[in-house]
Amino acid sequence: MNELGIAFEMMGVGMITVFVILALVVLLGNLIIRFVNKYIPEVVTQKVQPATVKSGGINPKKMAAIVSAVKTVTGGKGHVSKIEKL
Repeated sequence: MNELGIAFEMMGVGMITVFVILALVVLLGNLIIRFVNKYIPEVVTQKVQPATVKSGGINPKKMAAIVSAVKTVTGGKGHVSKIEKL
């Protein structure tokens, strides 16, 4: 019974240690996030108007579909600058 008691004691100490370390990680992470959000300003970017697309004789409806697809896939960050037939 003595060896079993030592095994449970070691298991309990290990579980408590893991719980305390994980709790510290969560608390420090939340503190860092709050500090950064409060004292470090977010970088403000200006939205640039997209330049006119050089279509090279492509149907305007197809060109609009391509531009729309690129904006949808890239989340508005991608811009079509030139369309060429290969």
